Amino acid sequence: MATPCDNVENVVGTLRESLKSLGFEVYPFKIGWYNAVVSQAHHLQYSADTLAVVVLSTPSMFENLFLPFLQGCCWKGIRDPIDQCVAHAISTCVSEHFPDQSVDIIYDYEVLPSRKPKFLAQTAAHVAGAARYYQQSDIQDPPWENKKMFGVCIHPRLGGWFAIRALLVWKDVEVGEEMHQVAPTDCVSSQEARIELLERFNYHWQDWTYRNIIPAEESYSPRQQEYFLTPPAQRGALLRQWGFLPETDSEVQSSINKP
Repeated sequence: MATPCDNVENVVGTLRESLKSLGFEVYPFKIGWYNAVVSQAHHLQYSADTLAVVVLSTPSMFENLFLPFLQGCCWKGIRDPIDQCVAHAISTCVSEHFPDQSVDIIYDYEVLPSRKPKFLAQTAAHVAGAARYYQQSDIQDPPWENKKMFGVCIHPRLGGWFAIRALLVWKDVEVGEEMHQVAPTDCVSSQEARIELLERFNYHWQDWTYRNIIPAEESYSPRQQEYFLTPPAQRGALLRQWGFLPETDSEVQSSINKP
């Protein structure tokens, strides 16, 4: 049985208000919308009308959430500070605001025993209307012949300056016909721009120019860019340089440096 519309809006509104100030955006969708566009192997095992929400981090998340998290962090056992920070914020929000509801939280870095991702993050963002997923199939007469070109999501306000962090599924909340799917904004509309986007992403992803394929209202701060451009194995040293990692804690340093 579908949950009344006002209850669904309350769930999404509560989640949005709780996470907005931390630098997150949330976009709801039905599981059926996602399953309709992925292969059987990637289906999410919930009923078609089950409520799901995809969570994106915006540039402000780094300063609003991550740096304060580092200041109060207990470092022992942490492998990836960003993942730990995001997981802590989202799980805390769910436990505080939805204590009596059954909510599955799936993070973008989680994989199945087969090593396949637990969900296709860019597809989820696309079907939720958060960011358009530009793929090789969007190009008429692609110039790459049989070469595989990976797709990338572009946000209408942030361009490529965001990340897809998690999928939340309200297992006992089903949405009726009042929830309509909204197509993501086509902000890279010309064939030439789409070709340029995919070439930047596939051939020059390390210089991040694909993120600027459209003018963005926000982008990563210099400090945030320095962090993400630093190889993971060297981020512990960077955090030590910034004063967030104790000088003498070699065990913590080793844990963070693990791939």
